[in-house]
Amino acid sequence: MSNSILSNRLVKKLTLSFLAILLLAGLGYTIATIYLSNQYFYETTQRLHANLAQDLIDEKFVDASPIDSAGAINKALFGDIMHDMMAVNRAIEVYLLDMDGHVQYSVVLDHNAPETNQKRISLEPIKAFINSKGQNYILGDDPKNLDNKKVFSAAKFKKGEKEGYIYIVLAGEEYLTTRASLFNSYVLKLGLGSLVVTLFFAAILGVLSVWYLTKNLRELVFAAKRFQQGDLEYRIKDAEKSDLAGVTTTYNEMAETILGDIDKIKSVEKLRRELIANISHDLRTPLSIIQGYIETLQMKDEDLSKKERLDYLKTINASGERLSKLIAQLFEYSKLEANQIEPQKEPFLISELANDIHRNYALLAEQKNINLKLEMGKGIPLVFADISLVERAIQNLMDNALKFTPKNGEVIVQITPKNNDVEITIKDSGPGIKQENQALIFERYRQTKTGQRKEGAGLGLAIVKKIVELHNASINVLSKPNEGTSFSFSLPIYQMA
Repeated sequence: MSNSILSNRLVKKLTLSFLAILLLAGLGYTIATIYLSNQYFYETTQRLHANLAQDLIDEKFVDASPIDSAGAINKALFGDIMHDMMAVNRAIEVYLLDMDGHVQYSVVLDHNAPETNQKRISLEPIKAFINSKGQNYILGDDPKNLDNKKVFSAAKFKKGEKEGYIYIVLAGEEYLTTRASLFNSYVLKLGLGSLVVTLFFAAILGVLSVWYLTKNLRELVFAAKRFQQGDLEYRIKDAEKSDLAGVTTTYNEMAETILGDIDKIKSVEKLRRELIANISHDLRTPLSIIQGYIETLQMKDEDLSKKERLDYLKTINASGERLSKLIAQLFEYSKLEANQIEPQKEPFLISELANDIHRNYALLAEQKNINLKLEMGKGIPLVFADISLVERAIQNLMDNALKFTPKNGEVIVQITPKNNDVEITIKDSGPGIKQENQALIFERYRQTKTGQRKEGAGLGLAIVKKIVELHNASINVLSKPNEGTSFSFSLPIYQMA
């Protein structure tokens, strides 16, 4: 329901955004159309009447002069000119300019006003117009308002000793007045007409576009809803080819990750149940032994001989040690698993540590009739690691090797320098490990069968693996049934600065 509402909201927002863009585009189109229409009209008008000033000179100034010999303006001539011009185009205004651009006379100006005779038209546009023969679009000054620019036609005349310019404004005041009265109506018709037509067709196009563009989004929402309803295997088809390829492929990857995490959680839960069963069994056994022998001591204390009593106490003590060791392993592994142990690395002689461990395990090996060997050359370099953690890892491997090596068997500890590492290897001549079980022996809480014996909760090797990983290394196992087992890992050689 929420996905549907979200999708509908998004479609509405996209539609409204699209319509707003169209509205602004229509408004911009209308303004641009009006501006360009004006430019087009003015340029066309100027190009069409480019020779008007020269034609006026050629026709009217043949028999008459705009300025007589006394310097007086021939007002009758200009009245006749304006009459003819206005008969053709009422927007036209004719001006007589001297060689400096001062306005000498025009019918449309009030020459009784002092400011009229002071008006000066810029000659640069006029000269540019004449030089281009009216082929370029050029705006000139408006004599009535010098701040405005108008399209014009201009030509230079010379009559006797008098010369100047005929300057014709092609869109005069009357044109502007008429244009202003019609402009609002024109803008309204053009704007509304173009806007309505634009919005009509654009709305149809917009709806289709929004529907098409949100197709992949709807598929994504649908896939998320299917996933929410429990269909964990549903994926978006051809996600990499989608318009939203980044999102759809990320969704598929996310779904795969979630599914993988669910599988991991199920696996962890299964291992947790196995752990509870295994730990319960391992704890129950020594506890049962301790409890049974204590009850026996309590019930038969007067009937037991001193030797029997000592044997019972030795059994209780051995079971207590086994229970203490198991609890210590659980506590140690839980800290390693929670990353609560930070290795304190320092340079040390692995050869000295190997000698100490060999000496400590020599008596136990002798008691089991196992030949314990230490193989290493001279000049073993310093390694850079946490000495206590490395010692714990080797001890676990030694415990494991002595546990599974039969009488008259052999356990070998090898220390071998490599290029940049020192390799530690513990070999035994025990029953070996099947190939299919080798990938499982380092997993936490795993029980594996070695020969006919089922051993512990599998925490010893899991602890070794965690310790080795804390040193950015890995532990390797090489084993075949009835040919013994070899565990090895490497530590980096200490590089002196």
